[in-house]
This record gives sequence, C-alpha cells and structure tokens, in this order.
Amino acid sequence: MPVPTCLQRPALSPVLEPSRAMEEPAGGGAEPWAEGLCNSNNNASLGGWPGARGGHPLAPFGSSGAEPSYLGRVVLEIVESERTYARDLRSIVEGYLGKIIDAEEPVLRPEQVSALFGNIEDIYELSRWVLPVLPGLGTQPVQEFAIYTQYCNNYPSSVAALAECMRSKPQARFLRECQDRLRHALPLGAYLLKPVQRILKYHLLLQEIAKHFEHKSGDDYEVVLEAIDTMTCVAWYINDMKRKHEHAIRQQEIQSLLLGWKGPDLTSYGELVLEGTFRVQRVRHERSVFLFDKTLLITKRRGDHYVYKSHIPCSSLMLIESTRDSLCFSLAHYKHGKQQHSLQVGGHRVGGTLRT
Repeated sequence: MPVPTCLQRPALSPVLEPSRAMEEPAGGGAEPWAEGLCNSNNNASLGGWPGARGGHPLAPFGSSGAEPSYLGRVVLEIVESERTYARDLRSIVEGYLGKIIDAEEPVLRPEQVSALFGNIEDIYELSRWVLPVLPGLGTQPVQEFAIYTQYCNNYPSSVAALAECMRSKPQARFLRECQDRLRHALPLGAYLLKPVQRILKYHLLLQEIAKHFEHKSGDDYEVVLEAIDTMTCVAWYINDMKRKHEHAIRQQEIQSLLLGWKGPDLTSYGELVLEGTFRVQRVRHERSVFLFDKTLLITKRRGDHYVYKSHIPCSSLMLIESTRDSLCFSLAHYKHGKQQHSLQVGGHRVGGTLRT
C-alpha cells in the first residue's frame, strides 16, 4: 500500500539540526522550549517550539517563582510522558536486547530475537528524535513514523515468541534476571506493548494542547493543527495496515483449512472483506460465507475445516431478498439465476451478521 501523502517526507527544517535531534534525552527537567512556555505570560504563544514558523524562544517571567500557565502544564505533562516512554524503550534495547546480544552463550535463537523485538531499535531512535520536536511535528519530517507499522504488524509474533521463551526455564530465568537488574515491576511483555499504545496516542496528546489555546488563531495554533492532522493520519495508517495484516493472516488460515477447492490461491481474489455463518433455509445445515474483493466463497464447516461448495464472482453476484421473510435471502450468479443458495440469518438482518 502506498504511504499516505501526510507521511511523505518534506525537507528537513533548518530549525532542527540532525545532531540535536538524535541526542539522548537529558534526565530531569523539561526541554528548554517547554520551560519557556511554562514561564511565559502569553499562554497562547508557542514561538519557542522547534518547528514553529519564525519562532523565537519565549521570554520567561522575571521572577523565577512564576506559576506555569495551564497550557504550559499540559505541555510539560506531555513532554514528561514522552521522556518516560523514551526511557522505557531504552530499557528494552539496552536492558534486554543488549544483554541477549552480549551474552557469552546464546540465550535465544536468532529467529526468536527477531520475532520478540521486531524493529524496536528503530522505534527507540525515533523516540529520541521526537522528544525535542514533539510540538513541531506539523512542520517536521514524519515519514519515519511509518516504521511503527512494521512493529505493530510484528507484535502478535512478539507475543508468541515471548510465550515460547517463558516455557523454556533457561530463557525465562534470563529474562527475569534482566527485569530484576532493571528494577522493573512489570515483565518484558508490558514494555513491548508500549510502542503499540504510544503511536495511537500522539494525536490525542496534541489535541490536548490545541484545546487549551487561549487564542485559536495565528501561526502557532496552525502548527499544532498541522501536527494533529499529521499524527491522526499516522494513527489511521497504522490501524489500516494492522487491519490489512490481520485480514491477510485470516485469509491464509482459510486457505489452509479449505477442502475440495480447485481454484487459484485465495489471495488472487483480493482482500478478505467480510465473513459470516448462515443457516440454509428449511434445513439445519449451515454455510460459512467469505466475501473477498473479487469473489464470494460459500463453504460448509466440517470440524476445523471448510468444505468448498460454490463461489460466485462479485461482478456476477446477485443478492435476492425474500419478500416473505426479512431474515432470508438468496445468492446467485446472474447468468444462472435458478441455481440459488437460499440462506437465513440467525436473528438479525443480513448486514448485521457479517463481520470484518
């Protein structure tokens, strides 16, 4: 699938120097621009944020004891949560993955390591870039966020690999030792979930910033709106890729369980769109129906398998609703209208029984 327009990489703004972007987040305190925002008496100005158009550092109050604005407190909370997230990623990369790589004796097989951690190192490097530029994402390169797609798609494999490791006493002991050294209250699995949770949260965090602007006008506010649009697009892209990945896995599963099928690989019929189970009218038999982009597949369940019964190209498919019973309908090829598959929905209308 092509990368959406909002994920296309624009030219790197001179405001953000690559060397500055990839520095390790400093411990303690907020970023300088965030401190300036909190101490500013203009809680609608974000001119000091990296990426803000024509921005200059905000001048703090003369008194060091000035109370931060409400917007400033929101920003500081977001920055602090990003700092915590970057620290969690670092603990995975250095406290787990690094220890596995540096071990004198192999602890995990290479394929286990790959499945368990995916591209977590790329995610960590990106998080180090995000921290100093988080509020200016609307004008900074964001194509890099597409790497979360790979991580999210791999996450089910990560869960399976971790379960396998925990069934091995030596591997489970090694991972628990890593957890103890890091003084983590939660096991590795909880930390591997964090990138999946975080990528879908950025647009919500930015919306929180926009909500507390006093004056919703000007370039500063527009920068935040651009950032919201961008990260909403990223979240949509990640969710869409995850959905397509799950459907592809389900399609492979159907193919492996299908008996009596003489046609081509099911992937040649496009993406799995819907599936559902229906009763055959006037008898107790059931039919499992799978709708793909290009064809409708009708099968009969036999244990864990599906027995092929028929298929109709979508370009030739007719759906005939019953005039007597709203829960009944028929499927047929438009050239063979008399050869109908008469089905009945179990208690709901047709559309309500199909699931994506």
